[in-house]
Amino acid sequence: MPGFSIIYIKKTDKTPATTTITFTFPNGQAVDYESDNVILENLTKEYIVEKRLFPYIPFYIARYEKVILSGKDVNPAIEDLTYFRDEMLRLREAGELSDAELIDLMGFVNTIITHITNGNKCEERLVKVMGGTIIETESEKWMRQGIQQGVQQGIKQGVQQGQAKMLIELGQEDGLEDEVILQKLQKRIGLSLEEAKACMEKFGKQLV
Repeated sequence: MPGFSIIYIKKTDKTPATTTITFTFPNGQAVDYESDNVILENLTKEYIVEKRLFPYIPFYIARYEKVILSGKDVNPAIEDLTYFRDEMLRLREAGELSDAELIDLMGFVNTIITHITNGNKCEERLVKVMGGTIIETESEKWMRQGIQQGVQQGIKQGVQQGQAKMLIELGQEDGLEDEVILQKLQKRIGLSLEEAKACMEKFGKQLV
């Protein structure tokens, strides 16, 4: 039987612990195939790092969404983000994460943060944990090693493309108008209007 898993980024009291798929064969026989659901909110940050579940890291912050939106104490969120940042740096030094993977993960984390905060007073504090300091340090390292300007520009564009793709997908899932998403691409990622439109054409619905 094929393996499958359902991942819930958020949960409610109605979130199921398992999912059952029924396979019906040509002879009419039906077989139920059950799998445990992965509920991200139940996973600790230590478990995520231990099991190298890197794709889960950007979505970990979603468990703090209500607190962040309310503008209340975000110190627990900052502590968890700091933990992930330090662990990702450690894994990069150990050769388990490449520079590009590290930057992509940090960029995706900040994209989720800016989506959740939507410009409220907590945004700057949270973004700074994963933000410019780490990426800037990497750029300085590449410059010291003599990597050509074109390569650095390519890396920057790659990070922006990844952030833009996620921001567009999240915005469209929330039902935002194209013009609103275009403004977010320009404000939060630093794209020009032409670059933002190109990303919309590439990753989202066609502009009207």
